[in-house]
Order: sequence, then C-alpha cells, then structure tokens
Amino acid sequence: MTADTPDGPVIDRDLPTPRTEALAAQTPRKKRWTERLPVISQLRQSVGLQRGMLVTGLIITGLFVLVALFAPLLAPYSWAQQTGPDGQKFGTQMPPNATNLLGTTVSGFDVLSRVIWGSQTALLVILAAIACSIFVGIALGLLSGYFGGWLDRIIVVIADAIYAFPSLLLAIVLTIVIGHGQSGLFNGVMATALSITVVFVPQYFRVIRAEVVRVRAEPFVESAKVIGVPTGRILIRHVLRNSTRSLPVVVTLNASEALLTLAGLGFLGFGIEATSAAEWGYDLNRSVADVTSGIWWTSVFPGLAIVLVVLGITLVGESLNDLSDPRLRTRRRAGGAA
Repeated sequence: MTADTPDGPVIDRDLPTPRTEALAAQTPRKKRWTERLPVISQLRQSVGLQRGMLVTGLIITGLFVLVALFAPLLAPYSWAQQTGPDGQKFGTQMPPNATNLLGTTVSGFDVLSRVIWGSQTALLVILAAIACSIFVGIALGLLSGYFGGWLDRIIVVIADAIYAFPSLLLAIVLTIVIGHGQSGLFNGVMATALSITVVFVPQYFRVIRAEVVRVRAEPFVESAKVIGVPTGRILIRHVLRNSTRSLPVVVTLNASEALLTLAGLGFLGFGIEATSAAEWGYDLNRSVADVTSGIWWTSVFPGLAIVLVVLGITLVGESLNDLSDPRLRTRRRAGGAA
C-alpha cells in the first residue's frame, strides 16, 4: 500500500497486500502438539464406519484403564476378602444379591471385586510387557538398520528363530523359573511380561529396522554426517524421531495378546495366586466346574471382561492399521464423500 506525501509516495509495508494474503493462505497452519499425538491425529483423519470403530475401541479401552486406576475406590471389597463390613462371612457360590452384586465364587470371594481388581493386574502386565518390548526392539532395530553389515545379519537370524517359540509355553517356563513355584503378583507379572517381551521383540525390531533403513538414506541424514554431527545424535534426533510412526499400531495389537497370555497362564494354573492378586484367567479356571451345575455368574463376568478389553484394544489397533495405509485411507474418504 502507498500514500502520497510532499516528498513522494511512501510504501506502507505493514499493510497486507493481495500477494501477501495469498501466500499466507497457502502457508500450512502449524499443528498443535495435541494434534500430533498418534491416536488423536488418526482420529481426525477417520470417517464413517472406521471412525465409529476407532471411537468404540477408545471408549472401551479408556473405561478399562479408568477401572484399573481407580480399582481401590470402585471395588466394594478386596480381591481376597471373604467377609462383609459387619464381619459376616460370604457364602460360597452365592447368586447375585444385595451384599454381593455379582455373586460369590467357589472360594467365597466377591465376583465384582475380583473383576475390578483383575483389570489392575491386566493393566500392569500390558504396560510391563510393552515397555520391555519397545525398549529392546527399538534399540536392536536402530543399531541393526543404521549400521547394517554382520551385526544386522546376526540380529535378523536371531529374530527369525524366536518366532519358533510358542509364547504361552515360554510364559509357563518363565513363570516356573522366576516364581520358583510361587505365583505372586510380582512374579506373575514379570514372568508374563518377559515371555511377551522375548516373543514380541522381533516384531518391534522389524518395524523399526525397516523405517531406519529408509530414513538413513534421506538427504538430511547424509548432511548431518557431512558436517560432523556425532553418530549418537544422528541416531536419536534424526533417525529415531522419524522411524516410530508405525509403533502405535504394533503396540495396540500386541496389548491384547499380552492380556490373552496372562489369562491363558491363569487358566492353566500357572498364573497369579488368588490371595496375591485378582486375575481373570484364574477365576475362569475355578469356575469350570460351576458351569455344569448352573452356576453361571462365576464364569460369565470374568470371561466378559476379557472379551470386552481384547475387543476394545483390537478395534483401536485395526483402525490405526487401516489409517496408517494411505490406500485404505483414501478409499475410505472416497466412500464417505460419495
């Protein structure tokens, strides 16, 4: 914009011009940190049925986490409590009533309390297993994909060999080795977490290795090498930060497998003892004989809890997997626009 003065025209550089307005309109808006979160960014991209599946999975998973976190406040009794507030002992295999809303087990435990406290045990196993798997898998994938050579070949062969080990059998062996015949809360959680770590590390390793091989050939990595940036800084700030976009998908899909492994251990009798913590698989094992006698409440509610949590986590994982594929995402958008 210009203005006439006795000394000639003066250009007002602070006023917008059509050219600057057009450039500003074309400049992409910087995303907030909340919009860059893995699940939030995929939720904004989802449409139609896919969004419904993702939202449903997030709601179920969120409720599971909240119940696990606030189990001491939500559960009417302890996981191994057999008496009420008045000191009266619970009956065994009692149907749902005012004192025990979901009935009692064959051992005289409150079913509702066992289900609520069992969510806390399941969450501990999932977090421990995923944390160990991610740490080891990322470290191996980063070193193998970046340096290559004989180190890469050795790790790839070991990762392929691990696939031959059944996860449940390995969990049983580790439970015996770690627990020494005693299945307490810590021993049971650690045994399950370590078994899942050994089995799932190859998955994280392959995902990170494939991304690192792609990123290390990018121009910004080559430029960092030329100007003398230390290798450790290149690995952390340049390579690793651009190689973890597929991790949320793998994490969600493996979380449900961790829960099923814990339930399988408990059902087979290698899980956590009832007096140490509540565990859904153990409760299902104790309720097998009840089903033939018409006592349904001891098995329905722990089994329903396992099904719902696995369903919720699986819905989130499958939705994130679809949204991470540009072809599926474009197809969904085209279908929604039609």
